[in-house]
Amino acid sequence: MLLVTGGAGFIGSNIVAALNEAGRSDVAVCDFLGHEGKWKNLAKRQLADVVPPAELSDWLKGRRVDAVFHMGAISETTATDGDLVIDTNFRLSMRLLDWCTENRVPLIYASSAATYGDGAQGFDDDASLAALKQLRPMNLYGWSKHLFDLVVAERAARGERLPPQWAGLKFFNVFGPNEYHKGAMASVLAKRFDDIKAGRIVQLFKSHREGIADGDQRRDFIYVDDVVRVMMWLFASSSVSGLFNVGTSHARSFRDLILAAYSALGTPPQIEYIDMPEQIRGSYQYFTESKGDRLRAAGYNGGFTQLEDAVASYVKGYLDAGDRFR
Repeated sequence: MLLVTGGAGFIGSNIVAALNEAGRSDVAVCDFLGHEGKWKNLAKRQLADVVPPAELSDWLKGRRVDAVFHMGAISETTATDGDLVIDTNFRLSMRLLDWCTENRVPLIYASSAATYGDGAQGFDDDASLAALKQLRPMNLYGWSKHLFDLVVAERAARGERLPPQWAGLKFFNVFGPNEYHKGAMASVLAKRFDDIKAGRIVQLFKSHREGIADGDQRRDFIYVDDVVRVMMWLFASSSVSGLFNVGTSHARSFRDLILAAYSALGTPPQIEYIDMPEQIRGSYQYFTESKGDRLRAAGYNGGFTQLEDAVASYVKGYLDAGDRFR
């Protein structure tokens, strides 16, 4: 059996889809389904079980599991309940780490590019304790992920026991099908697509930094298919462990992202630029770009989809289709 925590969420449900497509129907999902329609992310899937997070520890007792994909987390960068975030993102991860270590089960888990903070220290996925201790996440979510990375890195540095395979993945700006329940945390493309389709003007932030044009704030946008491809490769590559960036290593602008959606629809762009709220101007990131050397050095050669091709796939295959779900 395979376990996917957060399996009803955005990246998790795409992993479940890929596992099903690879012939695995023995997939258990651990997640809250709630009232936001997250079940639709799994409506086309075959599952062995759906486990409430509060029951996971009991469910795991005596259980044989081939691998754990740990995607479950409170992922809102605006979260403020420190106790809840630490219990969900850090302490649950610790329990899974210890269980996987004790039972010799591979653990592939979601870290985050949010661990890099404002990017002042760069975006190098150096897993040494010295390098990790230099990072200063800017929000509670990023800090909770960073805490867990530090624990795993310290155990590795000390030669302490770990799962037979462990991989922490620092996802950059992931977009694609099944992100619709994420609300404010969904990609700009998902949030603005209905406006684009309806011919309404799309608003992007003006730049408040000299030398950077309006709408030219840049992110390392990566299509969810590419993210899942990395994880499926890791699942098939049991000798590979480590902390890895998962991004394209090519930063693109928010304007590029929106223009690609207009191009996919074959309609002329209508974009206007509005002032960025003053309360976020001081902490707003103008540039993120992953450094992908370590993933390539580990043997991954799957490549990444160019932004325009990824947006066209998302728009034509999902956003502009009758059924938006994978």
